Amino acid sequence: MQYEPVIGLEVHAQLRTRSKVFCGCSTRFGAPPNSQTCPVCLGLPGSLPVVNGPAVEMAVTAGLALGCRINRRSLLARKNYFYPDLPKGYQISQYEEPLAVDGRVRLLTLDFGAPGNRGTLREFSVEIIRVHLEEDAGKSIHAARQDTQVNLNRCGVPLMEIVTHPDLRSGREASDFLDYLRRVLLYLALCDGNMEEGSLRCDANISVRPLGETSLGTKTEIKNLNSFRFLNKALDYEIQRQIRVLESGRQVVQETRLWEEDLEETRPMRSKEEAHDYRYFPDPDLLPVVISAERLDELRKDLPELPGARAPVRVPVRSGSERRPRGHPDPRVCRLLRSIRKKCWKPQDGSELDGRGFDPSFEERWAGTPRISRQDCGSRRVGPALGRRSHQRQDGQGCLRSNV
Repeated sequence: MQYEPVIGLEVHAQLRTRSKVFCGCSTRFGAPPNSQTCPVCLGLPGSLPVVNGPAVEMAVTAGLALGCRINRRSLLARKNYFYPDLPKGYQISQYEEPLAVDGRVRLLTLDFGAPGNRGTLREFSVEIIRVHLEEDAGKSIHAARQDTQVNLNRCGVPLMEIVTHPDLRSGREASDFLDYLRRVLLYLALCDGNMEEGSLRCDANISVRPLGETSLGTKTEIKNLNSFRFLNKALDYEIQRQIRVLESGRQVVQETRLWEEDLEETRPMRSKEEAHDYRYFPDPDLLPVVISAERLDELRKDLPELPGARAPVRVPVRSGSERRPRGHPDPRVCRLLRSIRKKCWKPQDGSELDGRGFDPSFEERWAGTPRISRQDCGSRRVGPALGRRSHQRQDGQGCLRSNV
């Protein structure tokens, strides 16, 4: 029997604010443990939270970029659960009335089929259920053969959670969507995208079902995936594990699992909670978040052209390559590349450039964004790609193709 995986993602992105979402403590990474706390983020009696306005506007901007409908009135709710690094005993989040709902993005992925194939491009769409604002919890440090230590510096750091429908059907689709989302957030300067420091991390919900079925199977959740490679490998492993469970006549257990990179397998963490287990209710200390129509129009007008609208096709140079060229997220580098293309690129078929200064066939012949050296741009650093070594070759038409 053939099985089909069904995957949905919950992406947590730390917003680039200087202060926390409900207090004035700093969000700087790397400070001494428990040095960036106050009575508000520790949940001490008598403390009252105040909403960080720029954090709300950043989350609204992300919702607009993902094609969501913005709720001008939204509620902040308490999500109740116990964990050692959650001093208040609850997390301020959103549930019934989030900031943004009903978004959709269209992407292209490359299906190789079998190793060695050149692959075929296939379009897929991902619908966004919600984009909402919440606060982060602390961090538990489990040292080997020692007591567990808790660092509460991260408590109250502003997070934006983006929840998708179960529209993904493979680990590659999931990593392609996460890659696109990271580039959009970087381009809009909403998140620094540093996955190693936890600024961007992902939880994946996955189930399998017989091919052709419409009902969903029992899902498991894989927590805290902080790299594209881990996401792809964890999903591929979990798909095969669930198929083996079903073929052996057993039932998949609904639970939360962790990805063990050293063993290259997932392992159980805890039983999976449902929404009613968190006992959501509106936070009595916070008023509803209301965005005026004038401010919403300003945010919509300030939204720049997104990377996907300019370069929707991003394909690997060769099959099986893990280092795929991607459109550059830095808007300054994108503007520089556009000016180079407009001044230097001449269409081979004699056609004119389009209104934005592009050869319409340019993206089809260019397999990635070229790296730019300091000599090309002067001493000013214009993007994170500077200083990296570039490996390029020429194809038969004299066009540079990047192998990075």
